[in-house]
Parts: sequence; structure tokens; C-alpha cells
Amino acid sequence: MPGAETVAMALARGRALLVAADSPDSGLDARLLLQAIMDLDHAGVISADRQVLTPEQVRRFDQYLARRLAHEPVSKILGQRDFYGRSFKVTADVLDPRADTETLIDLALAQGPGSGGRVLDLGSGSGAIICTLLAEWPAATGLAVDLSAAALAVTAENAERLGVNARITLVQGDWFFGVTGRFDLIVSNPPYIPAGEIAALEPDVREHDPHLALAGGADGLSCYRAIAAGAGAHLAAGGRVIVEIGAGQQTDVAAIFAAAGLVLTAERLDLGGHVRALQFAARS
Repeated sequence: MPGAETVAMALARGRALLVAADSPDSGLDARLLLQAIMDLDHAGVISADRQVLTPEQVRRFDQYLARRLAHEPVSKILGQRDFYGRSFKVTADVLDPRADTETLIDLALAQGPGSGGRVLDLGSGSGAIICTLLAEWPAATGLAVDLSAAALAVTAENAERLGVNARITLVQGDWFFGVTGRFDLIVSNPPYIPAGEIAALEPDVREHDPHLALAGGADGLSCYRAIAAGAGAHLAAGGRVIVEIGAGQQTDVAAIFAAAGLVLTAERLDLGGHVRALQFAARS
């Protein structure tokens, strides 16, 4: 068939286009986009390297490539992101879950969910954190809080996809607004980018993650102040607070929580060697 494009040819073309645009992970991105179009996994695409694409598949692949060349992340193009071994829906309304945040999950899972098994997620976004914890702890219950109604809708959909929707309650509000009771674990991946640094972020982040989930005030620490101020009144006896932080923020964040009567009890490094998650407990 004149002009027909095989899987191998499409992958090579897509990779070349992304390389020319200095797109990171060009080979992986091209393959993931083609896998989605053909409804195949990695092994399936490899074994189908001589298969000829239909005109519709070529058209969709070209559309996806154009979106990636415009710096839209692959996860947002495909509408899903793998996180801690599970698939989560993502949209333009939520922060794209990243591998660094799995550090927070590891720290949470290092201990059990607590005697009551109640988890509070402040700023739930896609729900990746709280839905993962509820999936890992089948007896636990959770409360997800987010200022964005659109983000809470994504949390709700992911909770249903993972089968934890019967154990999660959603509240639209700002941090502890509308939150009652005490929790064995309070978790948050709050906005922590200083406002003045947003413009310098990579286009994939700056243009496709909601700024509400990125900007942490003038110094990047305003959200930690809000969390620390309210955490003590909502922690059960023996409860923990775990927050994700930006690189180099551990000293400042620890000081903020210490001033609120909470002591640093553990920390975890991300794959880049930066302290990424901090755990606090009430001072005894």
C-alpha cells in the first residue's frame, strides 16, 4: 500500500519529531502514545512492528504528537497516570501525580493506619494519595478536602475506579474548613512553589498543571503554615502528619511545624536524593 506506515515507522517518526523539539523521554513518549492508539501494551507494540496503521490511527497519532510537541504531558493527553502500581484518571484540573509523591506513600505505609484508621488528605487533587492509602489499608476510611470542585470530581472518579468510594468522604473547602473530628493520619502534597518561580517552570508543568496546585505563596511555605496551624486540633492520640515538600525546604517546614507544637519524627528521600516527605507528631 503506497504511503502506508507500519508501527515501527510510526515510532521512528514520532521519536524523531520529539527529539528535534528537545522533548525529554522522546522514545518512551512516542511509544506510550502509539500504545494507547492501538490499545496494546509494550510487548504488543514490539511484536506488531510490521503491522500497518489505519488512516484513522495515523491521524490520531499525529494529533497526539502535536499535543506533546506543545508540551502537554503524555498523562494529560491520555487522561491517565500510573501511581504506586495503580492507574489514576488525570485532567487539566488536577496536578499530575509524580513518582516523588510515592515517597510520601512509602512513609505513610511504614506504620499502620492507626487505631481508628481515619485518614485526612488536604488538597486531594486527583485523589492519588488518599485512594492509594485506602486501597493499601482495606479497613481505613478517609476524608478528602480540596478547594476545587473539579478536582474533587476527579478524586471521586478515582475512588470509584479503585473500589474505595464507600470509604471516602469529599469536602470542598480550604484546608481544614468544614473538617470535623480527629484523624490518625493527615497527609498533604500542598502547593510549594514560590509564586515568583512559577514562570520559570518547565512548560509541561507551568502550562498544564493548575496553578492552584503549584503556587505556595511568596516563599512557597504559606500552605505549610495553614496545615501546621490546624493539624493539632485534628490529630488523634498518636496520630501523624505527613507532607511532601520541595527540595531544600525541610528546615523551614520543620520549623513551622515545631512552632505549632509538632515534632519531626521521620523523613524520606526521593529518587534524586532530596528530602521529599516529612512526618510530624504531637510533642509529648
